[in-house]
Amino acid sequence: MRINIFPICVLYIFLIISGSLFAIDEKSISLGGELTWISAEIKNGITEAKNVRPYSVLLLSSAQGTAGYSALFGVTGNFAAVNESALDLYISFNESSAEYYRDNSGRYILTIPSDVETADRHSARAGSGAVVFGCSGAEANNGPIIIKPSNRDALFTPGNRLRDFTIEFWLNPFNMENGEQIFSWNAAKTINGNRTMQRISCSASKNKMQWSFVNFFTSTDESAQINIEFAGITPIVPKTWSHHLIRFDASTGLVEYLVNGVSEVIVYATKNARENSEVYTPVIGGSGNFLLGEKFSGLMDEVKIHSVCAGKSSVEKFSAGGGRMETKPVDLGGYKGSVIKIDAAGGRFGSVNEFRDNGRFRFSDDSEINFFIRAGDNPYQMNNNKWVSFTPGSQISGVNGRYVQIAADFYPSADGETSPYLEKLKIVYSPQEPPLPPRNLIAVASDGAVTLKWKHSPSPDTQGYLVYYSQVRGELFGNGAALGKSPIDVGMANNVLIEGLKNGNLYYFRVASYNDNAGEFSSEATARPLAGL
Repeated sequence: MRINIFPICVLYIFLIISGSLFAIDEKSISLGGELTWISAEIKNGITEAKNVRPYSVLLLSSAQGTAGYSALFGVTGNFAAVNESALDLYISFNESSAEYYRDNSGRYILTIPSDVETADRHSARAGSGAVVFGCSGAEANNGPIIIKPSNRDALFTPGNRLRDFTIEFWLNPFNMENGEQIFSWNAAKTINGNRTMQRISCSASKNKMQWSFVNFFTSTDESAQINIEFAGITPIVPKTWSHHLIRFDASTGLVEYLVNGVSEVIVYATKNARENSEVYTPVIGGSGNFLLGEKFSGLMDEVKIHSVCAGKSSVEKFSAGGGRMETKPVDLGGYKGSVIKIDAAGGRFGSVNEFRDNGRFRFSDDSEINFFIRAGDNPYQMNNNKWVSFTPGSQISGVNGRYVQIAADFYPSADGETSPYLEKLKIVYSPQEPPLPPRNLIAVASDGAVTLKWKHSPSPDTQGYLVYYSQVRGELFGNGAALGKSPIDVGMANNVLIEGLKNGNLYYFRVASYNDNAGEFSSEATARPLAGL
């Protein structure tokens, strides 16, 4: 059977031409990517990160600070919700270099050895960095980070009798060898006239954490001390992040150790080591300091001390509540436009990275991004317009205006370990260009009036004309005419009689076409009304 391919070729060419003509009417504005995310005006729980893709991306912030706690009933029922005022020490290790590490609460000063390094966001547990201690065994000589109280507001100021407190940190050991010294507090203590050592120690023993409190808990009259020592239950897996938390409740003497949010050990700092006995509380010794990574090979992150017996900590990397980004109102070239679609590029960031262009930003681990758009003519009144959800790459209808704003809600994976990320957006729209000006404007003077005539604008979407007049060249907003102040809306007419003008005065006229946007002015015409004309 012979097939006549001529009609098919004609149809193919027509489709190419028509598609090209349609594309001519499209314009686009890019956000993110090589332009960075300066356009992101609101970032709640969202951070801008490098080294995920070639350009900066937006993803959920893992630096939760004091967030992620809840007041839960436990053994004592006295656990407290943590807030900023309860944060005594906070070292995030998010600085670009180890030499800039600091206590974000401002109560402690840090001395940083030269042999510690900084891990980037990929290796960090939270935020944009973690500290790396580089020794290769418990016998190696690796200088620790030294932390000393710098003012009387510090919880571990000499002579302070502590009430409730919580100590926590994230740990990622390289090998977890026996004897590695991970965290300690060392101070001088005078007991019954004898000078001795006060110490809190956290070290590795048989792949578990060994804790000891020596001369730390003291009776009310300071005549007696008790020492506490215990080991965790869960083996610490090398090259894996784990969360460690010690909390003390002064009302009962409870000392509890949690690993990854799960209670492992409960002991009591009381006279008989049981509940319902005299509680021994800490009295801080003199010349004390904390040591981090004294003999340790691995990473640490998010070291915190709180002045409360904190509720259960959230050990997820990213908050289950997610985060939200909203762009600034984006001006579509100075004129109203109709949004055709929004292209998006991004993916998910975690143990498994994935990239995609457009489509639903929902991944197999339940991390996702939901997108919204709204448009309006006034950038300061965008809140009056409703958000409309959209799928990247799909056609959008009914979103029109000069300004466009985009929002994105980010949600982590079900286990809180993965965040979706957004690399760039592209707004594709059809601008409603202003009509061309009318042509051949003529002004004819008469007694106290001027008649204006012009040829219609060649733009088919012209909705009317505005007539501007003034007695001063270059000025457009005159007054005194019977039809009102300049400009005068004459609809689709192409002539108008302007009465009420002063004889003898020279008037300047211009006409502009309009649709939803105001167009350019016609050439200028002049006329001088005179009596007797």
